[in-house]
Amino acid sequence: MGKVKVGLVQMSCVKERQPNMDKAIREIRNAAAKGAQIVCLQELFTSLYFCDVEDYENFKLAEAIPGPSTETLSEVAKELGVVIIASLFEKRTEGLYHNTTAVIDADGTYLGKYRKMHIPDDPAFYEKFYFTPGDLGYKVFQTKFAKIGVLICWDQWYPEASRITALMGAEIMFYPTAIGWATDQDEDTNKEQYDAWQTIQRSHAVANGVHVVSVNRVGFEQDGAMKFWGGSFVANPQGKLMYLGTHDEEETVVVDIDTKATDHYRTHWPFLRDRRIDSYQPITKRYLDGE
Repeated sequence: MGKVKVGLVQMSCVKERQPNMDKAIREIRNAAAKGAQIVCLQELFTSLYFCDVEDYENFKLAEAIPGPSTETLSEVAKELGVVIIASLFEKRTEGLYHNTTAVIDADGTYLGKYRKMHIPDDPAFYEKFYFTPGDLGYKVFQTKFAKIGVLICWDQWYPEASRITALMGAEIMFYPTAIGWATDQDEDTNKEQYDAWQTIQRSHAVANGVHVVSVNRVGFEQDGAMKFWGGSFVANPQGKLMYLGTHDEEETVVVDIDTKATDHYRTHWPFLRDRRIDSYQPITKRYLDGE
């Protein structure tokens, strides 16, 4: 299509599902009123980030996809004529759960889902307890306004994931995210971590010649022990920041993206042309130690 208006919803969440859904819909409407054509919500937006503990009760938060949330959002998408990218906790069947993002087209059609491939297990991010790694592979979705790729949070640290998604034809890459700082951590470490998080994603924009949109949650959770750092952003195909969110505030913004710029950047910096695909077989190994 070329020029696309992309909406980012950076918001805080509460324990109860319905207030989060109501807020998300309100902010989708807000983005649409500003001209947004594609709106991306943050990771697991219908609840607090529950993976800080291993608690079997949290499995009750999961739902089928498609299911109640996608049905609700499909109505909103159709009414407003916007594409919605919605990250949800998926119950696939009894005992099998995924961290999943659904994509709904501007006419309300459910286009499909991407299941998070890389699952972390770190202090306060015990996702392996809840989520089975994705088995749908990497995905792109042809929406009314652009062909988009969707990856989720921890996926953002892996250049292999962004490369494959770009090679599948993604014109814009979206990363719904939930990441933050322990509140007892020093400011130097906070800055170092945020800068690394932003830098790796901007590098995906550069390496693949596409726009990258990263949408993070914001606010204090875990009884004040975790501050989700917000800082959502959009980077152009050379890594230039087109928008940068605050670390503290809820924000709904709309950014103009021109997907036709990809051809300009890829012809001037022809990384795809010069890839030595004949030499990359070792990347499928865990480590090159002769084993």
